Amino acid sequence: MGNIFSISLSLDPIITRFSDCATGRASYICNLEDNLHALQAEVAGPKELRSDLMSRVRIAEDEQQLKRLNQVEGWLSRAETLINDADQLIVQSPQHVENLCMGGCCSTHPRSSIKFGKKIAKKLQEVKDQKENGDFSEVASKPPLPPATERPSQPTVGLESNFNKVWSCLQTEQVGIIGIYGLGGVGKTTLLNFHDTTHDYHVIWAVASQDRPIERVQDQIAERIGLSNEGWKSKSLDEKAEGIFKVLCKRKFALLLDDIWEWFDLTRVGVPLPTQENGSKVIFTTRRLDVCCQMQPNMDNNIRVQCLPPGEAFKLFEEKVGSETLQMHPDICKLAEAVVEECAGLPLALITIGRAMASKKTPHEWKYAIEVLRQSTASVFPGVGKEMFPKLKFSYDYLTSERVKSCFLYCSLYPEDYSIPKEELVDCWIGEGLLDKHTNLSSARNQGLFIIGSLIYVGLLEKEGNLFVKMHNVIRDMTLWIAGESEKKFFVKSGVQLKEQPKAKKWEEVTRMLLMENQIENLTEILECPNLQTLFLRSNHLKVIINDFFNFMPMLRVLDLSRNMNLEELPVGIAKLVSLEHLNLSRTRIKKLPVELKALAKLKYLKLEKTSRLSMIPQQLISSFSKLQVLKMVGCGYRCSLVLEEMEHLKYLNVVTITFRSASELEKASRFNKFLSFTFEYVSLEDFMDSRSLNMLALANVPHLQSLSFSFCMYLEEVKIESNIIEGVGRFHSLQFVSLCYCTRLKDVSWIIFAPNLLGLFIISCQGLEEIIDEEKLDEVTKSKADGNLFSKLEVFYLKDLPEMKTIYRHALPFPQLEEIKILECPVLKKLPLNSNSAKGQRLVIGGEEGWWKDVEWEDESTRVAFLPSFKPEVEWWKDVEWEDESSRIAFLSSFKPGLF
Repeated sequence: MGNIFSISLSLDPIITRFSDCATGRASYICNLEDNLHALQAEVAGPKELRSDLMSRVRIAEDEQQLKRLNQVEGWLSRAETLINDADQLIVQSPQHVENLCMGGCCSTHPRSSIKFGKKIAKKLQEVKDQKENGDFSEVASKPPLPPATERPSQPTVGLESNFNKVWSCLQTEQVGIIGIYGLGGVGKTTLLNFHDTTHDYHVIWAVASQDRPIERVQDQIAERIGLSNEGWKSKSLDEKAEGIFKVLCKRKFALLLDDIWEWFDLTRVGVPLPTQENGSKVIFTTRRLDVCCQMQPNMDNNIRVQCLPPGEAFKLFEEKVGSETLQMHPDICKLAEAVVEECAGLPLALITIGRAMASKKTPHEWKYAIEVLRQSTASVFPGVGKEMFPKLKFSYDYLTSERVKSCFLYCSLYPEDYSIPKEELVDCWIGEGLLDKHTNLSSARNQGLFIIGSLIYVGLLEKEGNLFVKMHNVIRDMTLWIAGESEKKFFVKSGVQLKEQPKAKKWEEVTRMLLMENQIENLTEILECPNLQTLFLRSNHLKVIINDFFNFMPMLRVLDLSRNMNLEELPVGIAKLVSLEHLNLSRTRIKKLPVELKALAKLKYLKLEKTSRLSMIPQQLISSFSKLQVLKMVGCGYRCSLVLEEMEHLKYLNVVTITFRSASELEKASRFNKFLSFTFEYVSLEDFMDSRSLNMLALANVPHLQSLSFSFCMYLEEVKIESNIIEGVGRFHSLQFVSLCYCTRLKDVSWIIFAPNLLGLFIISCQGLEEIIDEEKLDEVTKSKADGNLFSKLEVFYLKDLPEMKTIYRHALPFPQLEEIKILECPVLKKLPLNSNSAKGQRLVIGGEEGWWKDVEWEDESTRVAFLPSFKPEVEWWKDVEWEDESSRIAFLSSFKPGLF
């Protein structure tokens, strides 16, 4: 029984195989080898078709800039899948062929063979079908260009007027390129997020970069217009430009080019230049004014995005902080206004700090925030140090050299909202050794002014008139953050009401210290600052500085003690500052200079302006400063005639400001040989009690004279002019600013015609003055010259308290550069030297009392109409401003920009 059972078991597989062969599935086994050979032959066809089709597609895309048809793309995709599947089956086939037996009709693994054979048969049919569908007469067509790029938009608080300007330019046929410039974070990019269903431009957005901007913009445009494909990246810049040009030259497009840092060559990218004929536009944003001018020289088509005014700034801040937070306590809203004020209207700061304050629900938290902002430590706010400052820092990173970066960081030493005198700033840079070494001071100053211009162009400094610059509060905070992150350790406590010396953990690390505009009275603790290079103590209440205070500051190069009105004495220990190059004692009440100052062998700058109580300078002290280059003594109590001889021995002395108090003193000075080699930045004539008449020849001999003032010359009745002599000398060609104050007997200022480059003229409280130019004193030559060149470069003209003033000049003058005229308390001055062509193209501002303006007599109606929009009524508070002295008032006036009065 056992053997019979065993035999029956061994016959079961054979019976099963015959049973399978008898069914329909057996054909998958029987036809397996034939189908396999057929598949190997058939798959070659789609492979060849695919290769030929891809060649045609590449030619159409790369050379003809066309886009492959969707049906072609679908066929290629399906063919790729089929070919891969077929090749995979062919690779797997040997093991299944080995399982065949009985002449290929049976298999040792029938289920596996049937399954595999079925796949082969199915794939064979798919390959045949794919081959039949692979015949295309066309493989590509011209790609469509979508009309707009959808981008997430930001709030537009305060930007409405700028949006209107952009749209106005877009609708003006003559405008092809539009520039948008301004400070980082001010909202320039937001202005590009415009959408309008009425426009018919194909809008293309591209963001430039500091690294490979041309290539990056080309790739973004290609992606936008459908040129980006497998072969795009391998193309050269010129090949890409050619492809872009072929598409865009047939389109009306608006290219929105964001964040460019230097002149951007549109033709290099392949962008057709916008013209009235093609109707296309290019709108770009940049932080740099110089780039804006290079891209679009017509500044009328460049839009400056400025910081928000207080109302709009608060509105944006409220949007970010939330009305719920502002209403949590009655005091918070008022405190929020102070926070907004510290952000100085910069949208990026308002948004970032607004978000940070959204969770602050108590007045104590808000008061702390104000304190932090006022102390320029905004980086403690969440998001400021990691988000806001790095975005602003791009402008700093793009500066051309480490030298320029160091000069920029130095500007943060001045307090918030401080108008920094350009001249003073450059002199400090020189004293610090931040500029190149130059053979003369003039060359060094030119480099400094060039750097200031560069910083203005990139938006890191703001221009304040012609003489000053200013740093935005948030930029200043960012600058101090940069300094804190680097090895340049700054200690800045300005305007924070300090009454005593501040404390610091590591004085040895501090390189620059700013303690301006505080209430510090006494410096009685010694500071060990071995690396300190700059110390600003200006505008405190200093009375006492102990002798040993400067003992441990061996590297100090710049010391500013100016505007300490209670400081009457210098410590003899100042002699320990053996590295000092720049010493500013202006507007202090020091009575004498200690002889110990002779130890300052490296001193290059000595400023003693407005030291009216300084009555003693030791003999040979000035001449001991053998490296002295700048000596400023305007308004100094010590008579300049006593140091003139010592100035003769100073080999490098180049720049001088000085006060002459008599005609004899002026005449004596002119006899010194060295006198003719100085540059007199400022000469003040005061008192002149010994003379009723001044010959202009004495002043004409003052070389390179830039600013000249007559103050309290109560007895001076006439300034004589001798045109044949003066024209030969030509000294007044350097004169830029002239002021007259309380010269009560002068009748005219006719000599001013010999100053063709005058920028500012200020005349105040000269009760006897009847006219500026008396034609009767001019001969035919000078009269002709006056009509052609008089006031040709004048920018600011200020007249006040001149009760007898009848005329400025009897003929109309062109005033091509005039920005502002201010006329106050001049009741009989009824006619201005203006006609309809005067100040043409200039945005002239005429300030004065409304009653005076109504009585002005015009040459004709067209002149009246031309200047009617120029008038700005005098602001009443301005009349009541109290100045330290008249020269301060004049200096401030000359720094004003049009329309600020």
